[in-house]
Amino acid sequence: MLAVFLREAFQVSDRRCCKVLELTRATFGYQSRAKDRTLLKMRLKDLALGRPRYGYRRLHVLLRREGILVNHKLVQRL
Repeated sequence: MLAVFLREAFQVSDRRCCKVLELTRATFGYQSRAKDRTLLKMRLKDLALGRPRYGYRRLHVLLRREGILVNHKLVQRL
């Protein structure tokens, strides 16, 4: 964010901004590819609050029954 501000405020190149901030140019141009998981998180939280004794494995089964196909490791991380 700071690099973008510097680039626009002082009208300098990306290369110069990165050099001043000691930032690699690959990091400067990074765009996250992560998917938005807010709906899955909300549904998982609803299930977990309704059934507090269930672990991630059982919650994964309940999600699959609802048609939400996700990996069990993702359910554990969330």
